[in-house]
Amino acid sequence: MKLSGRSIIGFREGSGTPDLFYATNPANGEPLQPGFAPATAAEVDLAAQLAAEAFAVYGRISGKEKAKFLRAIAANLESIASELVARAEQETALPKARLQAETARTCGQLRLFAQLVEDGSWVMACVDRADPDRKPVPRPDIRSMLRPLGPVVIFGASNFPLAFSVAGGDTASALAAGNPVIVKAHPAHPGTSELVGQAIQQAVRECNLPEGTFTLLFDNGTKIGEALVKHPQVRAVGFTGSLAGGRALMNLAAARPEPIPIFAEMGSTNPVFILPGALQERGDAIAAGLHTSFTLGAGQFCTKPGMVFLPPAAEADSFAARLQHLVGDTPQFNLLTAGIGSAYRAAIDRRKQDSNVQVLAETNSPFAERTFCAGATLFETDAHTFLKSHGLDAEIFGPTTLLIRHAKHEDTLKVARNLEGHLTATIHGTEQDLRDYADLVAILETKVGRLIFNGFPTGLEVCHAVVHGGPYPATSDGRSTSVGSQAIFRFARSVCFQGFPDNSLPEELRNDNPLGIWRLVDGEMTREPATQLARRQS
Repeated sequence: MKLSGRSIIGFREGSGTPDLFYATNPANGEPLQPGFAPATAAEVDLAAQLAAEAFAVYGRISGKEKAKFLRAIAANLESIASELVARAEQETALPKARLQAETARTCGQLRLFAQLVEDGSWVMACVDRADPDRKPVPRPDIRSMLRPLGPVVIFGASNFPLAFSVAGGDTASALAAGNPVIVKAHPAHPGTSELVGQAIQQAVRECNLPEGTFTLLFDNGTKIGEALVKHPQVRAVGFTGSLAGGRALMNLAAARPEPIPIFAEMGSTNPVFILPGALQERGDAIAAGLHTSFTLGAGQFCTKPGMVFLPPAAEADSFAARLQHLVGDTPQFNLLTAGIGSAYRAAIDRRKQDSNVQVLAETNSPFAERTFCAGATLFETDAHTFLKSHGLDAEIFGPTTLLIRHAKHEDTLKVARNLEGHLTATIHGTEQDLRDYADLVAILETKVGRLIFNGFPTGLEVCHAVVHGGPYPATSDGRSTSVGSQAIFRFARSVCFQGFPDNSLPEELRNDNPLGIWRLVDGEMTREPATQLARRQS
């Protein structure tokens, strides 16, 4: 496929503004061709209007038709996988193997949602049949199910050019629910975004779907994103990025005449608690795994473990020494963007100036003076300092973590109670540790979306049960997940039908259950037709 550097607006090519921007290769700092034209205000309005028109059709197609569409996108991506990985490698300097795996994950997510909507049970159909003989008043016939919201705006993420970008989990879940999608591409990897956008556009045509089902808009600032969030035709937003960016979008959405939901995943420090039994049994192995986790992808994962709590055991010193050695031998990294690089170095410098925090280790290899480069850093403090100091729990996006020593069990609980919301919390322990620290587990359950035992938060599995969310400020809505099949529920709402004749109801709610989906009928989960269930119950 050939890159045009122009937005994809339905089946049309945007014109954009003349102020072109360019992707940069983080490995050498060189700009990449072609230049990309930011979308115009008129193109934002056109995209939203096309999406609203498409919703009238796309929002009502069958689960099988949506599944066909999602699988077509996956097949189209696989057909250009080599080209896609090559361009992403240029724009991100991420290893080829990582990008190949991310391509596979992206296609896997699309097929996961295809399977979900093809089955159809995700709509949570509920049927409470009329009871005209109920006293003192008859019960009416009431039925409900999930329906799509309308046009959804998705912001591409910087750190996942594929899996959290144009055809990533947010887009896949919004399309699966029946919503047209407008993607605002991330300016760090516009070429990768356009290739993926072309693959989706092709799938829209192949499946004979309305033109406005998908749009991709380019911009290297915030103007287009702000205009999309404020557009009256937009009904929801999915965002993965910084707390400042997510918070700004939340404020914009709340200030609209008709406020809309913002599903923002805004990062996390992902606390790790190493309990005494585990430290004694396998401290070196945990240190090695921790080092791999917080330096994986140059620490540019929202699931990176950014603070580690150590008990007052003799083994804590050898654990810290082992981690010091590993950090010292860590090579320098190319970060994804110059902005991420400068923010990382500024945060490291601020932490170094804190007299209550000690630098235990830094990358020993020669440091290249380039805006994209960064080395690993290991810090240490104690629980008392951590609790009284402002900012030590803040996320630093990059290859660093903070060790926190504590003196007793109650210190651990006090720290946990004072944590903000996070995506994950990890506990390394033995079965006895779990019994001794059951109170810690109970506290952490209220603070995070995913609790991990004897593992590490990086390496997120995409499946039905996974939760990638957490209380604010990890996300804007702690009830949601942006990974896994449950992500679809963000982009749907319950609609109730009362007193309708059977043949006027959606197929999901009719008595004979023609789709064969799981439904809650008069309080019982079943795939049976409502009439058959009634005979069996009687």
